[in-house]
Amino acid sequence: MDEKLAVEDKPSRGLGTPSLAPIEEERSSASSKDLDDAYELYRRQDATDLDPREGRQVLRRIDWHILPLLMGTYLLQYLDKSSVNFASVFGLRQGTNLHGQDYSWSLSLFYFGYLIAQWPAGYLLQRLPVGKFIGGTVLAWGLLTIVTPACKSFAGLAVNRFLLGCCEAAVNPGFVLVLSMWWRQDEQPIRLTTYYSMNGIAGIFGGLLGYAAPWMYIFIIFGSISLAWGTIFLIFMPDLPSTARFLNDRQKIVAVERVAMNRQGVKNHHFKSYQMWQCLRDPKTWILFVMSIAAQIPNAAQSSFASIILETFGFDVLETQYLQIPGNVVQVSSLLVSGWISSRFPNMRCAVMLVGNLICVGCSAALVRLPVGPDGTDNSWSRLVALWLCSFQSVGFSLSLTMVSSNVAGYTKKQLTGAFLFVGYCIGNIIGPQTFIETEAPFYTSAYIAMLIGYSTKTVMVMVLYLYMYAANKKRDREAATADSRLSEEQEKEAIEQGMQDVTELDNKGFRYVL
Repeated sequence: MDEKLAVEDKPSRGLGTPSLAPIEEERSSASSKDLDDAYELYRRQDATDLDPREGRQVLRRIDWHILPLLMGTYLLQYLDKSSVNFASVFGLRQGTNLHGQDYSWSLSLFYFGYLIAQWPAGYLLQRLPVGKFIGGTVLAWGLLTIVTPACKSFAGLAVNRFLLGCCEAAVNPGFVLVLSMWWRQDEQPIRLTTYYSMNGIAGIFGGLLGYAAPWMYIFIIFGSISLAWGTIFLIFMPDLPSTARFLNDRQKIVAVERVAMNRQGVKNHHFKSYQMWQCLRDPKTWILFVMSIAAQIPNAAQSSFASIILETFGFDVLETQYLQIPGNVVQVSSLLVSGWISSRFPNMRCAVMLVGNLICVGCSAALVRLPVGPDGTDNSWSRLVALWLCSFQSVGFSLSLTMVSSNVAGYTKKQLTGAFLFVGYCIGNIIGPQTFIETEAPFYTSAYIAMLIGYSTKTVMVMVLYLYMYAANKKRDREAATADSRLSEEQEKEAIEQGMQDVTELDNKGFRYVL
């Protein structure tokens, strides 16, 4: 590790604003590229001496201001990209002249765009103001959604879906970075699962709205709302705690100090090549990558093909919409409960992920093995319940995102690890629709087998990730001569300081993984 990242003894920091001399002395121990973008605020208060009551007051303000912006954006993102599912049984395929595998490819092309845009989006999220960049992408995808009805062929729809994927590529990785900028590690799971549960809320109301209006109007309505929301997001979403208008000067300091306790810093806009190479060598990167691919291969059955699958079970057009509601309720409920457990009880994330994955393994096995009869409609209700319970898949993927926000330090490394995870997300979502082979309708045997393989692989990778991080924590405890991962006050301060100097979790010996 570079000597410039070494942490020197720093002067004690009181509640007031220090003189400039100590700050300049601290700056001399590290390059300006290493210091966090919020370092000046951090220097004004000792994070280990933060008043808990004051911290809770600031947390409430952050929750009331930031979380609704994330929730609304995630809701609209899901509605916009899933509009094809709602419209697929209401004339979209006929209106755009789709035949054979055209519909499947229109879904995969969205994720080709998402995939290609992942690396530039990650770089721009680091270099540019986060709030403004994400807000701009919301406006872009809203406009693309509005013009979807103008597509009268597969070629037109393919281009539209590809560009939509490019524009939405910044939201998921951007929100992972936002999560680590505003909330402490133990606070992140319930906040992430809260905004992620908007997928289920969107699924409940999106299909019913699709039934009430011609398929073209689905895109126009959702796109118009996205344009309005993008404007709101641009106005009210701050780029950093230091620029938050809803916090006064003292509260901004407290907001930064709260996050400094994560030993990860807030944000550093300088790209560092050594962190890129460390990301490539880190086993966590590849475990999360494989886990993400496996998690998303079954996703087509829960999203873009849900209406078509229910048609093959023998349900009519209206039933295909309202029978998706219980699955969405399962998704929302499981996400909120899993997020609460993971935030309330330490080191429970992998255990909760494992439970959710095992439920999906059992239910996908039922979809593979239950007899379907000559026309595919036998055991329709049993298979429907199994499909509903497969909505537990969101638990595993959402909590895997907190593995990036909570367990990766160094801003370049964090955004690259997130990019790798979402590259896997794209690959899985590209593969998933192709498992629904038109000539296999209404049985879709390959798709259900692919679901079982995906859920099983994801389950194994969760156990591998847990064992790797558990072993790493125990090794560091031995090296630090501690028995329970608790650092001395001096070790804690040093670990926090290194986090604010953009040191990665592998180089910061005071860092411990959240399990």
